[in-house]
Amino acid sequence: MKYGKKVWMNGRLVPFKNANVHVLTHALHYSTAVFEGIRCYNTSNGSAIFRLQEHIDRLFNSAKLYSMKMKYSKKQISNAIIKTVKASGLKECYIRPIAYCGVGAVGLTPPLDNVDVAIACWEWKMGESKAGKVSGVKCKISKWIRIDSRSQPMESKAAANYSNAALARVDALKSGYDEAIMLNYEGKIAEGSAENIFIVKDAQIKTPPLESGVLAGITRDSIIQIIKENGGCVVETDLEKKDLFSAEEVFMTGTAAEVKSVTQIDKKRIGNGKPGNITQALQKSFKDVSMGNDDRFLSWLTYV
Repeated sequence: MKYGKKVWMNGRLVPFKNANVHVLTHALHYSTAVFEGIRCYNTSNGSAIFRLQEHIDRLFNSAKLYSMKMKYSKKQISNAIIKTVKASGLKECYIRPIAYCGVGAVGLTPPLDNVDVAIACWEWKMGESKAGKVSGVKCKISKWIRIDSRSQPMESKAAANYSNAALARVDALKSGYDEAIMLNYEGKIAEGSAENIFIVKDAQIKTPPLESGVLAGITRDSIIQIIKENGGCVVETDLEKKDLFSAEEVFMTGTAAEVKSVTQIDKKRIGNGKPGNITQALQKSFKDVSMGNDDRFLSWLTYV
């Protein structure tokens, strides 16, 4: 993996090898951190960050839900992200801003007034997501249940939430699958370990509602808006396992995944076992949007 040359840490760009934190950083012990995953695309008009403002808004909302006091404004973090990308030496990359409770009194109570912020990026090309676009991925219904929103705020993109997701991902990989699909405590479909999920059946596109305990994905929202702008609609409704198995197409969305076709769940083939027509059309539409080739969504791109 090729990392950016510099990492932004609390207002300073430092060399990648020097971007370190203390071993007693509170977030390391108690997962008191919130973060974002953002893509920068190498378009014909130069490098462009995808939906930067929406990611910044979600980062700050995540921090608010955990009572973390940010040292910087949204504008300062936006500028820092642009600055980090410029200093990275990369034309196309994945960007990771993270806000985390730093060193304080060692113990469970987080130092909420001592929130550090770092921004790093690494090389990520369009081809990195091709697995779910060429052949489709195999998913396993996970034995691990998606954490309930009554336990912790799942609408926050918090590090604490991802230990749950990591358990599901590792279990799926060990079982010979590419990805996990997680259920909520009501037994309804929630999401993948790091993606939202959609199904296509009888020409209808459906996805679990946010109330089912899923993260409000930026790519999820992008796909819904693209579908609506193209004259279609998305029904947000609870989904059962049987809905996945009987679907004509299943696809997942996420910053890293973009639009990923699912062609097998557990031992059952989805549709004809190949990426479906609607999924492929959405993959093309999303690529056009992210690469600046769809004038209707140019406001989603921040050129650096």
